[in-house]
Amino acid sequence: MGFRCGIVGLPNVGKSTIFNALTAAGIDAENYPFCTIEPNVGVVPVPDGRLDVLADIAKTRKKINTQMEFVDIAGLVKGASKGEGLGNQFLGHIRQVEAIVHVIRCFEDDNIVHVEGSVDPNRDREVITMELIMADLDSVDKRLKKAQSMAKSGDKGLKAQAEFLERLQALLDSGQPARKMVLQGEAEERLMKELSLLTAKPVLYVANVTEDDVVEGNDFVRRLEQAARDEGASVVVIAGSIEQELSRLSPEEQQEFLQDIGMTEPGLNRLIKAGYDLLGLQTFFTVGEKETRAWTVPVGSRAPQAAGRIHTDFEHGFIRAEVIAYDHFVNCKGENGAKEKGLMRVEGKEYVVADGDCMHFRFNV
Repeated sequence: MGFRCGIVGLPNVGKSTIFNALTAAGIDAENYPFCTIEPNVGVVPVPDGRLDVLADIAKTRKKINTQMEFVDIAGLVKGASKGEGLGNQFLGHIRQVEAIVHVIRCFEDDNIVHVEGSVDPNRDREVITMELIMADLDSVDKRLKKAQSMAKSGDKGLKAQAEFLERLQALLDSGQPARKMVLQGEAEERLMKELSLLTAKPVLYVANVTEDDVVEGNDFVRRLEQAARDEGASVVVIAGSIEQELSRLSPEEQQEFLQDIGMTEPGLNRLIKAGYDLLGLQTFFTVGEKETRAWTVPVGSRAPQAAGRIHTDFEHGFIRAEVIAYDHFVNCKGENGAKEKGLMRVEGKEYVVADGDCMHFRFNV
């Protein structure tokens, strides 16, 4: 699995339309709030043209993309953290995701109701952000009371935990997300991970626009981009209606359609790439006649960790990795050509995997 993203936003901003396009799941996408009641989960292959090139060179019988998972929950509303609009039920669905994709409406259409009565991307961004902060504040308050009570025993670890939670509570109370917290040491890092706070997760904004604005954007998009820059976040501009249309076309028809509207690739491809950048992920490949496959690992992973993505036995019994850089593999027309030119490297446990590496692992069970 590549990574897991939770899709959030106000009702009627296009979340389900974009989810439909991502997964071709055909879920409801109607013009009324809370159309999506139960969370919808879709597993999506990550597009990567390098996989096709490698599979062609190796004359592979089967190729497998790496994957990412999207969780689409009901539209949140003001007061969601207090249960408005079934809010708490839905907030719980995104606690275990690795990143949050916040879809924001950046188009006007009198035929599509806006729950706040008007289109204002930054107001909508702030509404959702504050609901996530309030939900986190509730979680931290409960944990802090318990920690303060236990710290009365004089245990230094419990006292440090209570002090950390007090700092975190103050941060959230000031309207700042948990990801702004400066962590001091491994104990605080572990506790932050254990809390699984919504605002500790990295966020990526999706500006949903009409077909006319998908290439150059509009004033709504530009205001959202400025606000996102101020918080160190990125914005991906997508026309949900275009993406849904593309999902119904063959690859050849998609290319023709994209050329006609001045785009080089689907917006959803850009969303996935932005998600990889957001989480610091990269891809390595295993290549063979039977199967060519893409795998996802965090940037900075060492060879045994990459081997463990394939099977835990590979990591535990790791001996070495035989590595060919993607460009070398392609230029030499395969593994044999790379070997002949001395471009296959034998790497040990300390080798840091590079994006695009073609790898073969040797291990002992």
